[in-house]
Order: sequence, then C-alpha cells, then structure tokens
Amino acid sequence: MSRVYSTKELIQILAEERRACMNGQRLNLAASASGNPVIDLFLKSDGIQKFSAYRDFKAAVHHYQQQHQVSGIVWRQLTLKGKTLRYPAVDDQLVALTHDVEIIKAAKVSILEFWQQVTQGMDLYLSIRLGKDYRQIQPEDVDAIASMTEWVNLLHYRNSQILEIILQLGWGKPEEASYRRGWPASGSEYVHAVPLGQRPIC
Repeated sequence: MSRVYSTKELIQILAEERRACMNGQRLNLAASASGNPVIDLFLKSDGIQKFSAYRDFKAAVHHYQQQHQVSGIVWRQLTLKGKTLRYPAVDDQLVALTHDVEIIKAAKVSILEFWQQVTQGMDLYLSIRLGKDYRQIQPEDVDAIASMTEWVNLLHYRNSQILEIILQLGWGKPEEASYRRGWPASGSEYVHAVPLGQRPIC
C-alpha cells in the first residue's frame, strides 16, 4: 500500500511546484487568456501558461486531498498584546474537507474572544468594494456580522511602526471565500483593526 502524503508535505509540494511554474520550468502550452486568437496576441502567453500550469497542478492536489482525506488545516499561533491564541485555519493553497470546516467552525468563539481582547481601543474598518476601500465601523457592527457567518480567521501585519489585525468572517468553503470566487454560497467580510487615527494598509 502506498504512503499517503501529509498536509505539511502537500503544502511543501505545492510551494515547490509554484516556484517551478513561476520560473518557467512548467508551462501549460495549451492555455490561452481569452480563447480569442486576436485578443490573445496582445497578452503575454508565458504568464498565462505558467499560471495555468500551477492551477492545474493545484487542482490535482485538491483531488488527492479529497480522495485520501488529507486535511487542509494548519495550526497557527498568534501572540499580540501579551495574549496568545493557537487556532486552526485552512492553508490558502489547500481545500477544506467537511471535517476541516467543522473544526474551524468550532474555533469561532475562541478566535472572536481573542480578537475582542487584542483590538480594544483600536479603530475598526470594514473592507468594502472588494478591498479597494474601507468604512469605519463599531465593535457592535463586528458582532452583527459575526453572528451571520460560520467561521472566522485571523491575519495580521506588524512592524516597528504599524500593527494591523484582520478578522476574516466567512461562510461556505474557505478556499472559495476570498475574492468572491464562490459567491454567494461562499464568501467573507474583512474587518481591519488599526491603532487610533490610522487607516488600513493591507
């Protein structure tokens, strides 16, 4: 019986394949941008071929995941303002199995509690117009959005001058929730917490 690759191994395999595709070592020569030969003359075919090759490989890995029931969950740890949270998230290159979605749903309450603790005294902004703009909101607005979503995820950006904590409030399949790929069955709203008087940069 052949060995089944682990979540960690699949992430590494995808990272290596992505590098190979971006370096031009893998191309999907049949790929075209629009299917219209006149329009395609004006587009860079090598970029499309690289992207298409990686997309096809990633789809094969996702099929492998489903076939062998390899989880897409990675465990992250975040420490902010003296508080630490260890939480599950679906790796952004993998898909979530049914059991994975149940795991991230179960973590919703603890992630929201952590978010509320570490964002006290910060300005909150809701990402609007597909992330092109932001609207300032209040903590009760976040609660209202959270009550209508199934799972949450945390992202953050910080350096010596900036701290931005992003709360993803999602529903449906995590791999289809970003950028409205699976809208309306899957999707997410993003709330950015920034120091008072600042605006989001991410």
